[in-house]
Amino acid sequence: MRRCLKREEALIRNPKNQLPSSHAQNHSHVHIHESHSQRNIILQHTNTNHTHILDNLARLYASRNQIELARRVFDQIPKPRVVLWNTMIRAYAWTGPFQQSIHLYHRMLQLGVTPTNFTFPFVLKACSALQAIQVGRQIHHHALTLGLQTDVYVSTALLDMYAKCGSLFEAQTIFDSMFHRDIVAWNAIIAGFSLHALHNQTMHLVVQMQQAGIAPNSSTIVSVLPTVGQANALRQGKAIHAYSVRKIFSDDVVVATGLLDMYAKCHHLSYASKIFNIVNQKNEICWSAMIGGYVICDSMRDALALYDDMVHMHGLKPTPVTLASTLRACAKLTDLNKGKNLHCYMIKSGINSDTTVGNSLISMYAKCGIMDGALRFLDEMITKDTVSYSAIISGCVQNGYAEKAVLIFRQMQLSGTDPDSATMIGLLPACSHLAALQHGACCHGYSVIQGFTANTSICNAIIDMYAKCGMIHISRKVFDRMNKRDIVSWNTMIIGYGIHGLYMEAFSLFHELQASGLKPDDVTLIAVLSACSHSGLVTVGKYWFNTMSQDLNISPRMAHYICMVDLLARAGNLDEAYSFIQRMPFEPDVRVWSALLAACRIHKNIEMGEQVSKKIQMLGPEGTGNFVLMSNIYSSVGRWDDAAHIRSIQRHQGYKKSPGCSWIEISGVIHGFIGGDRSHPQSASINNKLQELLVQMKKLGYQADSGFVLHDVEEEEKEQILLYHSEKIAIAFGILNNSPSNPILVAKNLRICVDCHTAIKFMTLITKREITVRDASRFHHFENGICNCRDFW
Repeated sequence: MRRCLKREEALIRNPKNQLPSSHAQNHSHVHIHESHSQRNIILQHTNTNHTHILDNLARLYASRNQIELARRVFDQIPKPRVVLWNTMIRAYAWTGPFQQSIHLYHRMLQLGVTPTNFTFPFVLKACSALQAIQVGRQIHHHALTLGLQTDVYVSTALLDMYAKCGSLFEAQTIFDSMFHRDIVAWNAIIAGFSLHALHNQTMHLVVQMQQAGIAPNSSTIVSVLPTVGQANALRQGKAIHAYSVRKIFSDDVVVATGLLDMYAKCHHLSYASKIFNIVNQKNEICWSAMIGGYVICDSMRDALALYDDMVHMHGLKPTPVTLASTLRACAKLTDLNKGKNLHCYMIKSGINSDTTVGNSLISMYAKCGIMDGALRFLDEMITKDTVSYSAIISGCVQNGYAEKAVLIFRQMQLSGTDPDSATMIGLLPACSHLAALQHGACCHGYSVIQGFTANTSICNAIIDMYAKCGMIHISRKVFDRMNKRDIVSWNTMIIGYGIHGLYMEAFSLFHELQASGLKPDDVTLIAVLSACSHSGLVTVGKYWFNTMSQDLNISPRMAHYICMVDLLARAGNLDEAYSFIQRMPFEPDVRVWSALLAACRIHKNIEMGEQVSKKIQMLGPEGTGNFVLMSNIYSSVGRWDDAAHIRSIQRHQGYKKSPGCSWIEISGVIHGFIGGDRSHPQSASINNKLQELLVQMKKLGYQADSGFVLHDVEEEEKEQILLYHSEKIAIAFGILNNSPSNPILVAKNLRICVDCHTAIKFMTLITKREITVRDASRFHHFENGICNCRDFW
């Protein structure tokens, strides 16, 4: 194909077609670099019949990439020759806009001008750039009509177009039908298979090429190296490197760049760095590949240092790919200042319109927790693709904006952008967080239809979603039907059983994991210890904690100690938990002490609670939770002044209490409530229903547990404060809007309080329906006045 294009260039620049010397003398005042003079030439010739002169002038402008001027001249020629049509089609195919190349081709046909074998490679290149495979097929039919199917240039251009548009079967069919295959044809089919990461097929074609007596050239090497890197085929990569050295290809900066990229993808950064250092004439692409290599190998600081070297020491301008890689490094390091500097550079240089760079910028802001900046930039993006939406959805979920993630997904659907597997991996956790079962089930169905469930990560996310939406039995069905399970699959399922209080199922699956030959990891043991904690299995938990280092060769880390403290303390073994913390081989952090403080609240051990609270204050509280726990401890025993003092310290240190929030999904719509919420459109009906339930609960013996009210107010007022906890509001809304035969599922961001736990038991007796509440710790399945947690949480 490249040879074909060069021949056409030769025709365009034929010396016999240069401007006559007499014409040059008459217009010696013309300077090609002066745009004003160029316009004068066009105007001078517009009303003349000097077609030959205009023909040459148009080709001259086109050869200098001055496409607009070339087109203005071209449009003045009554009947352009086919060579000039080819020149203009080629110019647009190389520099864009690509659609103009196809438009000119169709106009050429309408005017009765017959394309030549040079026309097709140019217009097919434009089809490749636009991924316009249907137009490409029409052009293929035109070539067959003209009997050009045997032309090596046309055939090569066709297979190249089909390959780049993803239709490898059609590309292979054309290749197989070619009577003569030169090096360009072989490179085109090899590049096509390599482009789509089909490593084995690509290497097989290279072998066939050599068996046909054609030796790979530098273009072959450059085409093959990306798929070698993606397949992590280091041994093949080294062989290709050796071949390149023997053929002296490695001195070519393009080949050297491909080699260092391959080594980086194979995680041999030292080899990549050596190649980079010996390249004499490094271009922007070479620098970009090395920066990208550092990012691939998780050497983010080296990536940023090399970027600074490239821009400040060598004065090179970063390409969009360079900026995208550097922004990924900023995101990994949460280096917001550097990311903002890059954003400023993008705005100044006009690169902020590049979609790939924009997507990396969204991810950087999201990873740095600046969701306002990420959302604002998404709105400013002219062109958004699937990656744009996937990045912002993942960012919203990671920063606690699950509802916003669902809304953006709807925007994505309305824009006509198709979600991919990465979108689903980002969206499913949002459904999990909100317990949005209908949304999650739709994601599951879409993933099945699109074939995403062949991806183990997708199945793992689906298992987690169903488990957190209360459908643990569906989680197990998905797990059982998986073709391939990794350790994350097993861990997710065990954790799911644990949060539902199904400790027997959790341990049964854990034993299956051991029997499968797959080795448990540290997360597996966290899942096992959590299951013990949720079910109060102190002896079993101790056994597995001691066994993990001795038999499983897993060193306990902070998360395992937190599980053990929680297990011991919740079971009432506060002194043992305290001693356990003191024997830890490393300094306990705030989370360890917080687990003990939470148990002091449950068991009303004020003395130990005060000791633990002081230790937390010394370490520095990570949030409001510990203040609230200590305030609750004092309130539960009527020490209102001490409770008020704790709240005062909390305010003085700048901590605000996180409000209790609950969510419920009705008919695919997610409704959120906060404690004391009266803002919902159905607030009056909800209030009436709560008052009605309160009257009925009292008749059955319910008494409000006023120990959970933090203020010293009258008992009747305490009762009303407790009545409007967020989960009670959500349940009342569910009763009003859900069919009596349907169970109610509510998700809450905090642990459910004792009063709500008691009240919901009464609600199940009154309404004769199942109510499930997922709090920050576990699931509570209420039915017929009983909770499956057995009042242990």
